[in-house]
Amino acid sequence: MWIQLAIMVVAAILAYALTPKPQPPEAATLDDVNIPTTEIGLPVGVIFGEVWIDDSHILWYGDLSNTPIYASGGK
Repeated sequence: MWIQLAIMVVAAILAYALTPKPQPPEAATLDDVNIPTTEIGLPVGVIFGEVWIDDSHILWYGDLSNTPIYASGGK
């Protein structure tokens, strides 16, 4: 019984030691954002009613700048 317990402990330690460590995610940039835009000369369709459009046209979408968030803990 003690031999089986020792083998189980050694196997658990080896499994923990040989587990690959996860890589931290890369920081996202504004180049990673895929926003549909319009181009000069591209026809814009006229839509009547409620339909789903896969190829939408966005003329302006506000200020796409990233600013750090400083949050204080507590109330």
